[in-house]
Amino acid sequence: MESQHRNEDELKSADETNETGSLQGSANEFSRSAKHKKEGGAYKEIVEWIKALVIAVVLVFVIRQFLFSPFIVDGDSMQPNFETSERLIVNKILYDIREPKFGEVIVFDVPEQDRKFIKRVIGVPGDKVRLEGDDLYINDVLVEEPYIKDAIEAAHAEGRLYNTEKDFPNESVTETTVPEDTIFVLGDNRGNSTDSRVIGFVKDEEIVGRADVIFWPLDKLSFIKHRY
Repeated sequence: MESQHRNEDELKSADETNETGSLQGSANEFSRSAKHKKEGGAYKEIVEWIKALVIAVVLVFVIRQFLFSPFIVDGDSMQPNFETSERLIVNKILYDIREPKFGEVIVFDVPEQDRKFIKRVIGVPGDKVRLEGDDLYINDVLVEEPYIKDAIEAAHAEGRLYNTEKDFPNESVTETTVPEDTIFVLGDNRGNSTDSRVIGFVKDEEIVGRADVIFWPLDKLSFIKHRY
């Protein structure tokens, strides 16, 4: 009888041990599974972040390369409308769709100087351009320039010309008719601008795009007016 009780106790003890071991094993397995899931989740999150960053970099590259790019105004050749150190957004795709128009502000490459200029479109292919003092003629018609009207009137009120630099045509550039696949540009600050009066006509392939937005400084944040 006593032996039977011992056997029963031993069986109970073995069962309890097995049950405890089983619980501990399950707990360990659950812990390992949870840890594995946690590590897997962290890995997936890192992968997703990397994917997002790669996509962002690619988008920035595509946008800057083909659609829009920033440009910093350097110098006072476009005063009073643009000041040095202002930051602009240049639309690079517009002129793939259509040709530049009179009065538009553009950014273009100057290969000889290995830099970019910002100027205003004055003449397009076929236009006959003439600049005499502060009078601009296109195809022998006097053209108003509202973007520098106030500056011209202020200079005249002081008894002087606004354009104290070169007229056009001149000894540097003698051709008056804008050739095909080029444009004629002038700076708004006519008395201090290196433009088509000096560097000649700008080729289509040299045009970077149209300056569309001033985004810095913030108090000047605005769309650029091209059509007056």
